[in-house]
Amino acid sequence: MIVLAIDPGIEKVGYSYFEKKTNGLATFKYISSGVVKTSKKEFIQDRIFSVYNELKTLTNKIKPDLIVFEQLFFFKNAKTIVKVCQAQGVILLLASQEKIQVKTLTPLQIKQIITGYGNADKKSVQKMLPLLLKEKIEFKEDDQSDAVACGLAYCYLNEKLI
Repeated sequence: MIVLAIDPGIEKVGYSYFEKKTNGLATFKYISSGVVKTSKKEFIQDRIFSVYNELKTLTNKIKPDLIVFEQLFFFKNAKTIVKVCQAQGVILLLASQEKIQVKTLTPLQIKQIITGYGNADKKSVQKMLPLLLKEKIEFKEDDQSDAVACGLAYCYLNEKLI
């Protein structure tokens, strides 16, 4: 099973993917991660289309069985929530078109699973990821580490369910 984790946004979309295997005991392996970026100079509809195209290219390449993304639980900035919700709509549309199952986790759940503390800051989460994955990963963007954390949290949360 391939799990594609996405940190939704319009300017930057973080993604990561993991392979889950079940041979009696569920195991998972981090495969890769990155960031899709759009230009602030483009019209919003063109940025949304770019996000859609990039994610479609990615799903065609890796053929995920499941997409998991960070669901907004609360917000501080109305502009941010609108753009994140637009990106979530793109993800849901793509998942529906490609017949890919979708799951969501809240930031609180992700932080709790990764660090043991639901109110952990981004730096704490970023420090835990290489330790948990037993790999040296250099994150170029917070969105990338957020996507890795989301995917890893899903794998941990569901290691006995799949």
